[in-house]
Amino acid sequence: MNVLLDIGHPKDVNVFSNVIRLLQERGHKIKIFARAKESTRKMLEENGFEYKLCKHYKTMPGKAFGVLANDLLLYKMARQFKPDIFVSPGSPYSAHVSRLMGKPHLAFSDTEIAGLVTKLAFPFTDRIYTSTSFYLDLGPKQTRFRGYYELAYLHPKYFKPDENVLTKYGLKAGYILVRLSALSSHHDLHAKGFNFKAEKELKEYISVLEKYGKVIISSELSDWQTIKDYQLEIDPKDLHNIIYHASLCISEGATMASEAAVLGVPSIYVSNNQRGYLNELEQKYGLVYTIPDKGLALKEAIEILGNGSKKDGWRSKKDEMLSDTIDVVDFIVDTIEFHDQKGVQ
Repeated sequence: MNVLLDIGHPKDVNVFSNVIRLLQERGHKIKIFARAKESTRKMLEENGFEYKLCKHYKTMPGKAFGVLANDLLLYKMARQFKPDIFVSPGSPYSAHVSRLMGKPHLAFSDTEIAGLVTKLAFPFTDRIYTSTSFYLDLGPKQTRFRGYYELAYLHPKYFKPDENVLTKYGLKAGYILVRLSALSSHHDLHAKGFNFKAEKELKEYISVLEKYGKVIISSELSDWQTIKDYQLEIDPKDLHNIIYHASLCISEGATMASEAAVLGVPSIYVSNNQRGYLNELEQKYGLVYTIPDKGLALKEAIEILGNGSKKDGWRSKKDEMLSDTIDVVDFIVDTIEFHDQKGVQ
């Protein structure tokens, strides 16, 4: 079977890397169509995957034009590869081209607030697979599973902590990880995170956290000297070890907040947006907190950092979550193969 995988975000490389390997082990051929984001390219290369890049449009007008441009590029690629099935996290490009070629498109989605993508992609998509935590009802095309996409690469079956990474970066376990995001994705259109108005605010925020341990920043932005002073340039392949050895992750990016949570690291998501998987990880397991106000988030961070027993309980919460969930990699691979044998179910 020929599988055309269309990915747009660095997280998608993580989600599908073990899926790709398992499909290849079973004799299937994979072609990857990816956005030209530097970290995405590097991650694909480090995994040894072959891929074709399309332009990554950053502005909303650019993204609108990009639908036509990238549809055409993907169509040319697909005509050569002749895929039996298109797979994506919910890409409009693969949805459109799959319909043009009369082939099925399976979407594995986890973002409820991607309204534009929903309107552009899902009408042309055959099946949409979401976690049971997904709070939108997408109709008869939707199938739910017990798990989170982060488990496709961070479940203990796939992720093994490596303390050598700490030595590589000159760190000791127990630092505080702060994630600053550009909030430039289509689903971040009205998003607000820390929303620091001036560098002084950020500096004061960090000074409070520093009372409880070393602070390191992971950032998509570097406009301020304070960011440069605290920023750790992390190789993508080392990121999850850096998260795992933190005492706390406070992030305005949903991806890192959820990754910390499923690794059993106390996590705070600073945002006015809601994600179903983060809501469930908070309400059912107490692994993460979604807090829209950065001041309230800081108070929660201080409470966690100042309470050793509270931190110690996170790993047991993680174990409870793992006992309730399925092997997401096996689920995705079995779903793709089952469809090839029986048609869209």
